Amino acid sequence: MARPLDTDPFASLLEISAALAAVDTRQALARVLEILREALGAASGAITLADGETGALRIEASFGFTSAAEGIQYRPGEGLTGMVYQSGKAIVVPKISEEPLFLNRSRVQGRRARGELSFFCLPIFLDGKPAGTLALAVPYRQDRAFQRETAILHLAAAMTGLAVKVARLTAADRQRLLEENRTLRNELQERYEIRNLIGNSHVMRQVYEQVAQASPASTTVLIRGESGTGKELVARAIHYASPRSEKPFVKVSCGALPETLIESELFGVEPGAFTDARSRRPGRFELAHGGTLFLDEIGELSPSTQVKLLRVLQEREFERLGGVTAVKVDVRVVAATHRNLEAAIQDGTFREDLYYRLNVFDVFLPPLRDRSTDILLLADHFVEKFSVAQGKDVRRISNSAIDMLMAYHWPGNVRELENCIERAVLVCEGGVIHAHHLPPTLQTAEASGTFLGSSLEEAVGSFERDLIQDALKSARGNRARAARLLQTTERILNYKTRKYGIAPERFKA
Repeated sequence: MARPLDTDPFASLLEISAALAAVDTRQALARVLEILREALGAASGAITLADGETGALRIEASFGFTSAAEGIQYRPGEGLTGMVYQSGKAIVVPKISEEPLFLNRSRVQGRRARGELSFFCLPIFLDGKPAGTLALAVPYRQDRAFQRETAILHLAAAMTGLAVKVARLTAADRQRLLEENRTLRNELQERYEIRNLIGNSHVMRQVYEQVAQASPASTTVLIRGESGTGKELVARAIHYASPRSEKPFVKVSCGALPETLIESELFGVEPGAFTDARSRRPGRFELAHGGTLFLDEIGELSPSTQVKLLRVLQEREFERLGGVTAVKVDVRVVAATHRNLEAAIQDGTFREDLYYRLNVFDVFLPPLRDRSTDILLLADHFVEKFSVAQGKDVRRISNSAIDMLMAYHWPGNVRELENCIERAVLVCEGGVIHAHHLPPTLQTAEASGTFLGSSLEEAVGSFERDLIQDALKSARGNRARAARLLQTTERILNYKTRKYGIAPERFKA
């Protein structure tokens, strides 16, 4: 998935970078908006560029408008869009219903049905001067991270400006800027290399071996595993370790798109195919030409779409929605699902012939409960990741917290562990994550299936023992220093170590 922008912005930025490499500028801009629409769930969006002669802003690409967007123009200073272009500064409106300068000239589709919207508008620069705008209307959320999302959209607008500049430059200058874009893309790709998959358990070593076997070929791959096990990370690792790594990696979330839209998203649209189809729009298969198409949650496809997908896999060609001309593509398909496809075949909800076309080379991702030796490796990785992201100095996890992490059954797999550590880093006051920093689901015996059956005295003693051991670790077995860390006396510390059978000598360096 381009994952949601607030959880994994690098995935969306990487897709934008690949889309902007397209020769056709309009097609590239439309693809940028598609990626942002999926990442933010946007109701509408538009990219405007200034006319070199009149200075007016004209819409170059858009989605979600009920009126013909091609004819809409803004003068400098007119409405929010014109103000952003004139000032060169972004404008974010949490609630557009409370902003009189929001003109809604393009009439956002389904605005009343969607409820309150928020509005982002950012300048697009060429040679340090405003040359257009990137605007998005997204569903209002009280907890939306406006500052973080604005910073990420600034990067998307900067990349868009670079692509527009490349399209207008001489061949020599264009080559130089393409090299800069390639460098940025390589840096983003490093995030998805196979070495970034974490785990040294036996089952994960099998996954690494399978990825290494599948990457050099163009064979169709089916990735199976429960939700949250990291199927998209494996798909990206296969792509970026393959000869297609310089070409686009395009993702389609089959379960997130309604049945009425999935075919147009996959195969594209010809003008007149339906009421609002005013121009040709390429589908994901065309956008992934030469690269990899990742079909996430393939088990959610409708029977009619399964038939058309089967033909593409067999013939490597398709017709756009409303078209009659066959379009040939060179695309590697990587699919993923958490469903039992064999059971779905028995139920008649999934085609057997499509199953055999997809299941040429299968990769199974084990649930986290079956790779418990990897839990601490993953937890340490997430502690480091979120400490940097949140600007905190959290360095390790206490013994009691480790025990809770290891005892929990992790129904949400790696994704749930990542969210738990992010929360723990957020609420942690010092440099150590303790048991009380973890979410309540991990601290409840019924939820974790770990009934302690201990008395209050035993529970307090267990916590006290953990604190003393942590202090002795930090003090390298020095009792006086450990007592100062615990803000107590050395006499009391000696009494407690004898009581709990703790040998300070074993903590010495």
